[in-house]
Amino acid sequence: MYSWSPSLTAAWQRLLEWIATAAGVELPVLDQSTPTNLDELWARPDMGCVFMCGYPWALRRDRPALLAAPVPSPPRYGGRPVYVTDFIVSAAGPHRTLEDTFGGVIAYSTEHSHSGYNAPRYHLLEHVSPGRPALYRAVLGPYIRQRPLLDLVVKGEADVAAIDGYALDLLRRHEPATAARVRVVETTVPAPSAPLVASSGIDAGTRERIAQTLVTAHHASAARPLLDDVLLTRFDRVTPADFEVFLERERAARDAGYPKLA
Repeated sequence: MYSWSPSLTAAWQRLLEWIATAAGVELPVLDQSTPTNLDELWARPDMGCVFMCGYPWALRRDRPALLAAPVPSPPRYGGRPVYVTDFIVSAAGPHRTLEDTFGGVIAYSTEHSHSGYNAPRYHLLEHVSPGRPALYRAVLGPYIRQRPLLDLVVKGEADVAAIDGYALDLLRRHEPATAARVRVVETTVPAPSAPLVASSGIDAGTRERIAQTLVTAHHASAARPLLDDVLLTRFDRVTPADFEVFLERERAARDAGYPKLA
């Protein structure tokens, strides 16, 4: 989910390898030179420590086991296990506000992404009315991953897109020239961070060792620079109730007659 540049992919691999070693668990790290289909990944029975967006997690009946959630270090997250969605436009383009993009083209990753779809849909509710049930003349997608959305906006093929704000913060650290090509015009309210999960079939003791390693990693001197490199303060325990907010925001959009971006 967050391998948006080669150096970022390498940073995650170093951290995950440290977690596996510290937990005493064999966790082969998937090769992300060719990005894995997330739906296929989340359906695997052998997930040991995998990021999963909280919205599809909440939608599933066969939910993977929750391990812990990341607490991003940038100040805008307030030291909590949350993230935001940023509406981005081209830095070289004319748009200065979100309202400037209305009547244009919006792009999205996939309908079961919170940051790419559920969050912007909820955020845009305040602008929708019986007299204006659609805000955009065209909606492009799905592009599955969010990284291509940034390129669409930069190329002018879309006026705006909504992307994971934590991912954008990571890109600013690892590929600042690319991140500088877009401008954030508005940001949503926070939502629970994408948790790290394990398949429910993984032995409970193994899952607990991984979870305990995650939530204590910030105390280990060897892990501290690894966490810093991916802009994390620590990992926190989470519960299923923490993710009900995703379904509440989905219901709010549907009840308001705005079930799809438009």
